[in-house]
Amino acid sequence: MSKNSACATARHSVRRVLIVDDQPVVRQGVRQVLEDTDDLIVCGEVDAAGNARSAIEQMKPDILICDISLGRVDGIDLVRYLRSHYPGLPILVLSALDETVYAERMLALGASGYIMKQAPMETFLMSLRRVLDGQVYVSEAISSKMLSRLASGDSSVSADPLDRLSNRELQILRLIGSGAGTREIAQLLHLSVKTIESHRQRIKRKLSLTTGVQLLRYAVLNRGGAIPTLPIAN
Repeated sequence: MSKNSACATARHSVRRVLIVDDQPVVRQGVRQVLEDTDDLIVCGEVDAAGNARSAIEQMKPDILICDISLGRVDGIDLVRYLRSHYPGLPILVLSALDETVYAERMLALGASGYIMKQAPMETFLMSLRRVLDGQVYVSEAISSKMLSRLASGDSSVSADPLDRLSNRELQILRLIGSGAGTREIAQLLHLSVKTIESHRQRIKRKLSLTTGVQLLRYAVLNRGGAIPTLPIAN
């Protein structure tokens, strides 16, 4: 009996996974990994947050794997939407963005786990099953960091300048790094140009930058590994 047939006749024993990622090679890689398991199957894959919502209704996944950045579309807006409309659906964030910057933010916003795309296959499968079992997954390094801060009661500001930015400011910084101008960012986020300009000024102040050129350069240099598409709310 094929795996798909087995899933149809004994769906309770095979958990259904929906992949949301704008990179075809990532979606194909995850599918190939899950094809070698007996308890997991890809029920669907989409490349945009908007398409994911209809896919959830059609596919009825047991878990959703979601990237943070889906081009210029907020993958995290999808997480927030799911937390409101599908509170029982586990979400595992699979990202290339630095976990030391984003893992805790994502958990606070409703994700059930965070794993880097560079992680070994065995670790990825372990994280997926752990989240499916109702647990939270982060790497040992992030877990240790969170527990140490909790135990010490340390609420000091991180040395990383990016940690000084709100989620909205991080989002705007990513868009600046992608080449979007102030008016385009305002249109994308449904905000006024004046509001975006105010955010730009706060970003420069928090990052100790003085000019728009410095801001653009910082955004471009940090966009690949440090600037995510993050949720709207501060």
